[in-house]
Amino acid sequence: MIRTKLSLAHDEYEVLVGTDLIDRAGELIAEAGHFGNRAALVTDSNVDGLYAAPIGESLEKSGIEVVKIVVQAGEPSKSMECVTDICRQMLQAGLDRKSFLVALGGGVIGDLAGFAAAIFQRGIPCVQIPTTVVSLVDSSVGGKTGVNTPEGKNLVGSFHQPKLVIADVSTLQSLPDRGYFEGYAEIIKHAAIRDARLLEIIEKMDPENRENLAEMIARNVGIKARVVEEDERETTGTRALLNFGHTIGHGIEAAGGYGKYFHGEAISLGLAAASRLSVKKSGLAESDADRIIAALKQFHLPTVLDAEVKTVTILEKMTRDKKFEDGKIRFVLLREIGDAFVSDEVSLSDIEAEIEALRG
Repeated sequence: MIRTKLSLAHDEYEVLVGTDLIDRAGELIAEAGHFGNRAALVTDSNVDGLYAAPIGESLEKSGIEVVKIVVQAGEPSKSMECVTDICRQMLQAGLDRKSFLVALGGGVIGDLAGFAAAIFQRGIPCVQIPTTVVSLVDSSVGGKTGVNTPEGKNLVGSFHQPKLVIADVSTLQSLPDRGYFEGYAEIIKHAAIRDARLLEIIEKMDPENRENLAEMIARNVGIKARVVEEDERETTGTRALLNFGHTIGHGIEAAGGYGKYFHGEAISLGLAAASRLSVKKSGLAESDADRIIAALKQFHLPTVLDAEVKTVTILEKMTRDKKFEDGKIRFVLLREIGDAFVSDEVSLSDIEAEIEALRG
């Protein structure tokens, strides 16, 4: 088991990365402390039948009473209505501010249940147990929680750091191919913004081999952890670097109706566009942009935008995004692989042209 600690201004916690940690969840939670003896276990309809029972049993063996709450799998559940329903089920089960919440699932569950924990009785502790590549390497770490609205992605939410993250890479074996590969968009993003050596490792990987991933997952967790430590609430600009590819990516995801593209697939398209923009705007070598795009293709991620997702809709969704401040675009570019920065030199017309270029 690989332990990565996050030390923040007012909090600290560990991310535990390893295999077969699900069966030890109760023990690991008890070891971490901070928790009461009653918990809500929030998961989705896909993950419920895979991992909820062993985690529930492990918690109960550690003397923790479990109230299971299951939501429908998929991005549409990431809504205020669903948060309200989770909180009401917790209240009806008699949970209170001395209880805690376990978020078991991918990025949707992590964001949704984490937000419920942030607002339930003004905030209770949360344990994140991610089960997808995206959630293991990115969304379970750093405390961003929230839900979508028709206007855009993650526009209602809160910073609420977990007290513990249990990242069991064994869960990746159960993912369907599409759900597995989408997570590599975030891994490739981490390489692009902070770790050129990681891109070399990715390029040598066999995409079909899901064995021995703990070290690579932990390396990504370390990248995310160090960025979050430097800029927990995205006030200095460092954490904004994690948005490389996300300005356009989130616009594409929202324009597709949170269904046409998985999150990682939309981010893949955003990474391709941001890499090409970096060639034009910040001197990234064209060969480096080609390497990033080739890595996306290596993991079966899209780099060509479907014609039915309209540019005008993408731009409309984009301009509501949190990465716009006072109407100004904060766009992440690369000088070279491993060296990212936030630029105010990218215009809407630049972005529009790059979206059109994505259509091939």
